[in-house]
Amino acid sequence: MAESIGVLTAGGDAPGLNAAIRALGKSAILTHGWTVVGFRDGFRGLMQDRSIRLDSDALSGILTQGGTILGTGRDKVHKMDVGGTQLDMRDAMMEVFQEHHLSALVCLGGGGTMKNALKLSERGMPVVALPKTIDNDVFGTDRTFGFDTALNIATEAVDRLHSTAHSHHRIIVVEIMGHNAGWLTIGAGLGGGADVTLIPEIGYDLDTVANSITDRRTAGSRFSIVAVAEGAISADRKQRLIDLKTAAKAASGEEAAALKAEYARVEAGRRSTVELARELEQRTGLDARVTILGHVQRGGSPSPVDRILATCLGTACMETIAAGEFGVMVASEGDGARTVPLEEVAGRRKTVPIDHPWIASARSLGVSLGNGS
Repeated sequence: MAESIGVLTAGGDAPGLNAAIRALGKSAILTHGWTVVGFRDGFRGLMQDRSIRLDSDALSGILTQGGTILGTGRDKVHKMDVGGTQLDMRDAMMEVFQEHHLSALVCLGGGGTMKNALKLSERGMPVVALPKTIDNDVFGTDRTFGFDTALNIATEAVDRLHSTAHSHHRIIVVEIMGHNAGWLTIGAGLGGGADVTLIPEIGYDLDTVANSITDRRTAGSRFSIVAVAEGAISADRKQRLIDLKTAAKAASGEEAAALKAEYARVEAGRRSTVELARELEQRTGLDARVTILGHVQRGGSPSPVDRILATCLGTACMETIAAGEFGVMVASEGDGARTVPLEEVAGRRKTVPIDHPWIASARSLGVSLGNGS
């Protein structure tokens, strides 16, 4: 009997998922003579054994398709909502895994998926993960597939907004995805020529942002493009969150719970992009308009860069399985791939370093990052 592997996609959708599924599947079938079973809608589909045979016909023509042919979900394997109750469903998933006589399970996803993959690995399931997210924030990999496509979309949006900002002498505030990491925003800001770029890693001062826009107007520029990550936060609120997180780690019991609740309250109270635009209007006297790109950044056909990256990681994943290496993520490294233990990936996030070349380039161009330096 030919060996079989299972595959699922979890978390948010991203361009390149189908390219990775195709590469993994075709490599398994054509190079190794294995069969491939796909599970629908993430880890819940694995738990419920909602499966599909991924043969050559099923894999044909999906390279250029966005989204995922398997569907996705955001369930936690150890805290899955079953009839209104949070249950650990890892044993049920293991049963399905064994019933299909699988040799490995491949999980395609971002940070949450890496945590789930690790928890299944700890139960003895042979798991390999692939890094997918438009945010590019998975720890341990140079790049994630989905990022390049989303960056192209966000950059084109900033390009297009220049003409209307110039025509109407306005501030255009464009919100770009990235709750905890600013890769998309700093990249689109540089690529699209934004005048102000606000990312979660650098707390901003609203007066500093307004002054930079006023200075541009004084110098003869009657419009400004502000690229802001959805998770951008003011400097004082950012420091408050750091202090609360530090205190919560040192506390225990009710005190720790109270500090965590306060942390959630402070985080939820961050200034929205619409509020940011209104306050910039008041401070500068210029008309401000908001464009929120939202899920359009996830959609559409993957870029050639993402197709190639997903394909290379997919084939490398199959080679990793064939070599009997499990409990790892297959990461991008330069033009190649390497394996990283899931223990080193799960629970960690790759954010934009303050000394990153993209940050340095923005500063050299006079782009305001909102912190006056």
